[in-house]
Amino acid sequence: MAQVRLNQVTRRFKETTAIADISFTVKDGEFWAIVGPSGCGKSTLLRIVAGLETATAGEIYIGDRCVTSVPARQRDVAMVFQNYALYPHMSVAENMAFGLRLQGMPKSDRRDRVNQVAKALNIEPLLERKPGQLSGGQQQRVALGRALARSPQVFLLDEPLSNLDAQLRDEIRGELKHLHQQFGITTLYVTHDQIEAMTLADQIVVLDGGHIQQIGSPQFIYQHPKNQMVATFLGSPPMNILAAQFKAGQLAVGAQPFSCPDAIRQAGLIDGQPVQIGIRPEHLRLCPKPGVGFQVSVAVVEPLGRELLVRTELLDKGKSSDPRRLNWIAPMAMTVEAGDRLTLTVDPDALFLFEADTGNRLYPGPLEN
Repeated sequence: MAQVRLNQVTRRFKETTAIADISFTVKDGEFWAIVGPSGCGKSTLLRIVAGLETATAGEIYIGDRCVTSVPARQRDVAMVFQNYALYPHMSVAENMAFGLRLQGMPKSDRRDRVNQVAKALNIEPLLERKPGQLSGGQQQRVALGRALARSPQVFLLDEPLSNLDAQLRDEIRGELKHLHQQFGITTLYVTHDQIEAMTLADQIVVLDGGHIQQIGSPQFIYQHPKNQMVATFLGSPPMNILAAQFKAGQLAVGAQPFSCPDAIRQAGLIDGQPVQIGIRPEHLRLCPKPGVGFQVSVAVVEPLGRELLVRTELLDKGKSSDPRRLNWIAPMAMTVEAGDRLTLTVDPDALFLFEADTGNRLYPGPLEN
């Protein structure tokens, strides 16, 4: 096992910069997730660490060794892709032992190692089967097992669960967490699924446009997003964003004035300044007093089992012709139907404010990670 350190890593494709000035250190044995929208550069970054692509600038260290110019086969990393890449003519056992055979490990030791990993992954009964005889979930376990069997210094996973159905994703996600606790291999995990990132990772790297937006623990990033992009990317359903204006000590959303706490008034906002209000759906509450809060009309009600996702639209949008939507997480026991008119309110301490042009966070104040 070893730490992974990236120092100002940049990758350009002619005139296009895929990633720029990426620097972070994954400590020995930690599990880090790299998340972001499609095209943000997360898979490119993982392939550079693996040695499958070359950095245009910057340095990559695995342990104390600079591997920037070291070929992939000499980096002692194992990678699992979205497609399982199993050899169809080999049995499960042969697939899992393939890397060990290339390393020159004796046959008896290979067999013991494969059996150990197969037991951890609950695929012992499958060892004599061919990949074509396996389900998608079983093939993914074999791909993970092949990588684990090598005992690499670093484990690289590129959206390994995206081809699986929801139930299998949940199941294998739990197995991945258990395997990491068991084997303790330093892991970098690329995913577009923020739920996977938040449930698996010790630390999350949020990328957008090839740049790091924020690094931190899942809970810290969720509670203290650095900007609007991070705030809306992490969370399901995502954070509500409403265009507003700070005027006369209040926030106006359309034609609806919204009282704000003293801390916002003291945040240095200029009268008339446009801002974006961020509200998590779970922080909205039904207001017992009509006329105080957001006046909304219920558009859609989606039962989620233990709670309701209620999609609403603001009734008074001011001059805006676009619908202004608020997603609200409501108790399952609540009776609400499409067409209902409600008043929703939010604890002012749960509000976020972002700059209208840059998306940078204005309130709460500076981050302390």
